[in-house]
Parts: sequence; C-alpha cells; structure tokens
Amino acid sequence: MVGGTLAPHVPWQAMVYIADSVLDGGYAGGALISERWILTAGRNLFVRKSRLDVQGKDPVIPKVYLGITARPDPNASKEVAVEKVVLHPGFQNRSDWDNDLALIQLKEPVVVSDKVIPIPLPESGQDLADTVGGSGVLTGWGWGILLTPATSLKYLVLPLVNHSDCKAEYKGSELTPAVDDDMFCTGPTKYGENVCFGDAGGALAVTDAETGDIYAAGILSYDKSCNSYKYGVYMKISSYLPWIHSVIRGDTEKSSALRSDAMSKMQP
Repeated sequence: MVGGTLAPHVPWQAMVYIADSVLDGGYAGGALISERWILTAGRNLFVRKSRLDVQGKDPVIPKVYLGITARPDPNASKEVAVEKVVLHPGFQNRSDWDNDLALIQLKEPVVVSDKVIPIPLPESGQDLADTVGGSGVLTGWGWGILLTPATSLKYLVLPLVNHSDCKAEYKGSELTPAVDDDMFCTGPTKYGENVCFGDAGGALAVTDAETGDIYAAGILSYDKSCNSYKYGVYMKISSYLPWIHSVIRGDTEKSSALRSDAMSKMQP
C-alpha cells in the first residue's frame, strides 16, 4: 500500500504465496474465515493474471502462511498445508475482474490461538451503510510508493465511497473493473494513501455501528490504484455468501436435488 501504518498482529491475515517475484506469480493477501478455509482473490492463484492468460489454465496451489507480520517471516513453522483451491464458477467470465474470488481449503484445521483467529462473514442485516466511520481497515504486504514490497504488514483505514462515483471513474476502460452490484469501492485516505499491487485478497474489515461486531465486508480485487487511480475495488462478500456456504458445506451437483427429494417425501 502507498503509505499506510505498520500493523499490529492481525490474526485473520493470511499470506497467499506463489513466488517472491511478481513475474513468477508473487504473493498477496487472504482472510481466514474458518478453521479450514481461507478466502482470497481468484487472480492470486495464477502466475499471469489476465483473462487472456488464465483461460484454460488450472489455478496454482499456493503456499499459505498464517500468524505472520514481517514479510521475511514465512517459514515452515508458519506454513499451513493446502488441500485444494476452489475458484468461483463465474471467475473472469466477462472481464479480468468478474467474480474474483477463490476459497482455499487447508489440509488440517488450524489451531485457533491469540495469533490465528478467523474473521466473521457478514450476517443478514449487516449493511455497508451502517459501518463505524463509514470506513474499513485493510491490511497487506503490497507495494509502497517506490514500488517495492512492504517488509512488514501495513494497514490503512479507508473510506467507503459512493458506488456510482466509483462505477463512473472506471467506466469504459478495459484495464479497470466494470463495477457492478457485487462490488464496492474504497477511496484514498486524506493523505492520498491507497491500496497497491500485492494487497489483493485481503479482507476489508469493518465494524457494525449497531452491534459493534467486526466482519469482513469485502475481498480486495482491484489493487492497482497506487498513485494512479482513485479507488480500490472489492468483491462484496454478502453477494457471495450462498457460494461460500455451499463450498464449505461440501455440496455437490446433486446435493440440492437430494435435499428436495427428502423434503418432498415428508411434506404433505
């Protein structure tokens, strides 16, 4: 991130790692959402990330690290083994940024501790319009102002911005997202600090104004704002809850029909 402040320990933050070098796939963020699942941006699982390059290719199985803050920290003791990755079925179906989500299943449940704690997903009734300060907190190891990666985890408190402003800003450019209702955006801080390359996949953590509950409102997808563009663009998690729950439940193509069949035999 361009600017930002050194983060404290953020127990839901994951590092999704393919390689040190961006040219070889790089590394980015993810969010631990249960003891066996991490939510990240789908693009983080490919070496070359454009729709043209991704078509027909399988995602890479990344290394995943939990409980780390300093970037040189990743080591075998902080690595958690990956069982499989699940891309959203609509990933990049029309553009580079469509349905930019993936779930990573871990081989073993993580041991929840002071250092490693999942972040909740939105509950029904929790709305982005009702967050404390109209803002959220993003953490990441993304590039800074000199386009070099952060050596330690940083955070930014970013304002949520008007959907139509964000949509208008990026309209008509092939290099930026076509902002739809399954996305939302944050702007820069008053000091011009913003998300940058490598922050994608991190969760925008918000606090519900009514209950005080903290939850992940979005997963950062478009992290190329840096100094060039105004807005970071996120996948709006509330829009994707049916898919997330279905994957975590282990649903197959038959599950829905089998449930319906069982119910039909019991209902008058």
